[in-house]
Amino acid sequence: MTTDRRVALVTGAGRRVGRAIALGLGQRGMHVAVHYNGSASGAREAAAAIEDAGGAATLFQADLSAPPAPTGLVDDVVARLGRLDVLVNSAAIMQRTPLDAVTPADWDATFALNARAPFFAAVAAGRHMKERGGVIVNIADLAALETWPAYIPHGLSKTVVVQMTRALARSLAPAVRVNAVAPGAILLPEGWDAGVAERLRRTTPLGRFGSVNDVVGAVLYLVEADYVTGETIVVDGGRHVRR
Repeated sequence: MTTDRRVALVTGAGRRVGRAIALGLGQRGMHVAVHYNGSASGAREAAAAIEDAGGAATLFQADLSAPPAPTGLVDDVVARLGRLDVLVNSAAIMQRTPLDAVTPADWDATFALNARAPFFAAVAAGRHMKERGGVIVNIADLAALETWPAYIPHGLSKTVVVQMTRALARSLAPAVRVNAVAPGAILLPEGWDAGVAERLRRTTPLGRFGSVNDVVGAVLYLVEADYVTGETIVVDGGRHVRR
């Protein structure tokens, strides 16, 4: 299949923030490659919503924690859809791992999906985008900028994403712009204690949680901001400026 629409690949598009980003790009009239691993039903629902909004969608399944998968996914999207203009690296895991409970398996699983996968997906995308140009947006996390003792591997992996964004922006310029979005309290992890969540809300300078639309808005801005590269936009209600 070859399309005249801009093609956007969103990883982890079957759930949560990734799903909202996929829909936001579809509402801009793009053909969205909706990637998922285990969230098949969510991916199908996302694809249906994109098409209802006037976009087009094609489903792609891959376990991005497998070393060959990120490159294979990007190549598959280009082979099937004919082009790739936008890559949003959203797929990630967030495991609660207090310091004395971290295992090598936890570490490897976190870094495989949160750091290695977006890097190799971006490198593959850069090869396909070098002639036509393109945009890569990485989804980082406020944990890259703060210290969360119960999520140390997660925070470290997202710190990698921030530095990766800067390095790729320089390496892939001028054809490809690379930026990141670092959400704060948007969608809390499942099972969070209500008291902890309320304390988080109270200590956020804007006094409220954000919504997925706040993240989508930042992604859409970066997709169209032709003179911005190497930046990480923090979408956290001001938490990173509390001190």
